[in-house]
Amino acid sequence: MTPSELHDDAIIIDGLIIAKWERALLEDMRKGGLTAANCTVSVWEGFKATVDNIVRTQALMDECSDLVRPVHTTADITKAKEEGKTGIIFGFQNAQAFEDQIGYVEIFKKLGVGIVQMCYNTQNMVGTGCYERDGGLSGFGREIVAEMNRVGMMCDLSHVGANTSREVILESKQPVCYSHCLPSGLKEHPRNKSDEELKFIADNGGFVGVTMFTPFLRAGVNATVDDYVEAIEYIMNIVGEDAIGIGTDFTQGHDQQFFEWLTHDKGYARRLTSFGEIINPKGIRTVGEFPNLTEALLRRGMSERQVRKIMGENWVRVLRDVWGA
Repeated sequence: MTPSELHDDAIIIDGLIIAKWERALLEDMRKGGLTAANCTVSVWEGFKATVDNIVRTQALMDECSDLVRPVHTTADITKAKEEGKTGIIFGFQNAQAFEDQIGYVEIFKKLGVGIVQMCYNTQNMVGTGCYERDGGLSGFGREIVAEMNRVGMMCDLSHVGANTSREVILESKQPVCYSHCLPSGLKEHPRNKSDEELKFIADNGGFVGVTMFTPFLRAGVNATVDDYVEAIEYIMNIVGEDAIGIGTDFTQGHDQQFFEWLTHDKGYARRLTSFGEIINPKGIRTVGEFPNLTEALLRRGMSERQVRKIMGENWVRVLRDVWGA
């Protein structure tokens, strides 16, 4: 089977896309052969603004039903593959939208939200992000984790502090994930995870999606798709071939103002970080170039079985564990 044939045949899942919602993006998802993606609909927004985002996103999906379909179950991912469409999973990068209402968790689950990151870079009512002193999971946070477990919503720890992450991993009765991270063993950065953290989440049944966000890659803006594959292999050697997948963190279509909003606490307060130039690795600059990743994994010497797992099968399995059949 050629790399192209393998890519066309495989389930391809991106565990994190925060690109600009427009038809051009959805067309590029189809060009790239994406079976499904976890698409961010909330970062700093509260309940109402997040519902408004979902309403707008749903309207775009309805307009573009020739390209995409909603995903509530892993059976919907299979259907997307059969229909030649991309399945859209709604995801949050912050538990902010739950506000102080545990009941909102189930409401958002019914709206199609399948993955929620507990914190985005800073403190919220659940716990602490990776850019400030980490006090761990709050009592309210424990209740949120229990409710997410109950309704079948995956806990994501990508931007979460080390203490809070560890406590969520221990608290959750379902697998949790770093949907989009890189190893600090290749580059020290507050957003990257240590070998110990990667091993701990895997040892406790969790999952790691690997990002290609160049500020966190060893080669930075000079990175290529092969540098991304180096990071995937590095993490796979720690967590094993069953606990790893893709979570690109594609941001295509967004302008500088969007990144200013992302990198300030609450979207407007103190500056948390500065990314500098945002450019994806050469060879996978856009979602449409996804087939190049399959080819690069094979070129690295990975087996067809490993490539299928990394590109999507592992995500399907862990989502089934969390969401139920």
